[in-house]
Amino acid sequence: MGLTFEHVSLGQRVLFGSGMAAENLTAEVARFNAKRVMMIASGAGAQVAADVSAGIEVAVNYGDVAAHVPIEKAEKARATAADHRIDLLVSIGGGSTTGLAKAVAMTSGLPIIAVPTTYSGSEATNVWGLTEASRKSTGVDDRVLPATVIYDAALTLSLPAGLSVASGLNGMAHCIDSMWAPGADPINQALAAEGIRALNRGLPRIFKDPQDLAGREQALYGAYLSAVAFASAGSGMHHKICHVLGGTWKMPHAQTHAAVLPYVLAFNAPQAPDAAARIADAFGSEGPAAGLDRLRTAVDAPKALKDYGFAEKNIPEAVELILPVIPASNPRKVTSSNLTELLTAAWAGTNPGL
Repeated sequence: MGLTFEHVSLGQRVLFGSGMAAENLTAEVARFNAKRVMMIASGAGAQVAADVSAGIEVAVNYGDVAAHVPIEKAEKARATAADHRIDLLVSIGGGSTTGLAKAVAMTSGLPIIAVPTTYSGSEATNVWGLTEASRKSTGVDDRVLPATVIYDAALTLSLPAGLSVASGLNGMAHCIDSMWAPGADPINQALAAEGIRALNRGLPRIFKDPQDLAGREQALYGAYLSAVAFASAGSGMHHKICHVLGGTWKMPHAQTHAAVLPYVLAFNAPQAPDAAARIADAFGSEGPAAGLDRLRTAVDAPKALKDYGFAEKNIPEAVELILPVIPASNPRKVTSSNLTELLTAAWAGTNPGL
């Protein structure tokens, strides 16, 4: 039949430039002609937010941010936006901050300008996530896609090397999952491959010298590409696993993704030879697992779920929750038995050669 596929590209303005965040934000707020801006930034990011927003008038500074966006915090932020007649949301920070802005936009339709300070990639997707009663739900809604993303690698310089590595490997997970997720196609596979190359270049430089701005730029560029690919391809096996673990046991987002990734890659790659070849080529290695392992060794990546609060006794419940949400299109059939084996290995941090 030849090459046949359907691809959707999301409409979004991207401004990329180190040291230019404040200038770009001022120009964008003016372009939107916004009069009532709600600034969303965590307490830890308050100073960065203040610096970046120095050129605009902010109606509300909002800092009640938490990982995995608990529904009660989403509802509180929505009420604040309505009470203050907000006409533009500005999020400055990591995935949790972007996620809260998305939660507000989902019900209000307000536009978002996202200024990411990590490599989570949430800012480039139309995917939302909310947690209620220890269960994380995700979905797709074009209203939550930020209208503009302002990338400034200088804003990531204060992110410690270890957290940068975990966040960057979260981006790597977006790339690798996009190779075989339900909506995978040649365009998002090409974006994902370039994302792998950029992250593979940037993360070791950051680990070696956290003040290496060129390394930070490569990682941020790679994280953006990974998110664009993921937004088109959708959630694959890896993300379904991590959403359950994070939402149910309140595990740290980036570290969970970083720890689980090699196990999903080892599980799926033998049954997806074309994707495996693309991944290996992007790493410049003889095989996909070898390339990822070389990177993980170079940056001392998170290794075991047990190091981040996941208990071995919870594996049966995790399997029960994850199994129904694994995409039917996953390259390898997932069973209770082999998923238990995968999670047990990821819990212990043992060799991922499943």
